[in-house]
Amino acid sequence: MIGYDSVMPLFDTHAHLHFPDFTDDLDAVLARARAAGLRGMVTIGTDRESNRATVAMAARHADVWASVGIHPHDAAEATEEDFAELERLAREDRVVGIGEMGLDFFRDLSPRDVQARVFRRQLDLARGVGKPAIIHCRDAHPETLAILEEARVGETGGVMHCFSADVPVARRCLDLGLMISLAGPVTYKNARALPDVARYVPMDRLVVETDCPYLTPTPHRGKRNEPAYVALTAAHVAVLRGVDMERLGEATTRNAARLFKISLG
Repeated sequence: MIGYDSVMPLFDTHAHLHFPDFTDDLDAVLARARAAGLRGMVTIGTDRESNRATVAMAARHADVWASVGIHPHDAAEATEEDFAELERLAREDRVVGIGEMGLDFFRDLSPRDVQARVFRRQLDLARGVGKPAIIHCRDAHPETLAILEEARVGETGGVMHCFSADVPVARRCLDLGLMISLAGPVTYKNARALPDVARYVPMDRLVVETDCPYLTPTPHRGKRNEPAYVALTAAHVAVLRGVDMERLGEATTRNAARLFKISLG
């Protein structure tokens, strides 16, 4: 197996390793990630059960951290007991972020006013525990940015996960104090504005992710995604920016460690 010293460092800021997709071969998935140079991964909670699973997984693996939150798809189902448990888990040492949270007006699986209320409540929690917000936004950028500005998200920091908009929206996110995370879609032929975003975002505000098992980068699109493939996204972004991949890998890994307030040794 390739060791950390022989490949460039990488960090997957957004994965769902606790999903059933990885039940049968998680150890092999993690081994491939480490061989690809990953120094760490954050597995992201989205609801009651997955929040518990992320914390349990982070306790078992030294290079896996957890985030806990309520996804906008699940906002309508959240109970007061769920919020109480979310706040308790948010204070765990291995929990490094709150979310994913936000607005999704594409699928609209929860009423929009409920999505907004649950989003604001989690931003308050992030501020209360001093941990960054992990933001999901789909077809709701004006509304999401307005709530983030109102909540002064820059005070605790955060990341716009799987960024899907254009340079003007990226500029607004940066002005609010957020980092920008690029995922597999930046490698697609129909990436639209994402190549321009990849070139625009300052190096010290950029991170990369898989969102696995979803959004697999080219050339594996259509197959299950996994953390090792973040190297493909990073390589593509490096080409778009005209920098060598080692520099981009080091920068994005350093940014991830700063975002999540963790030491990678």
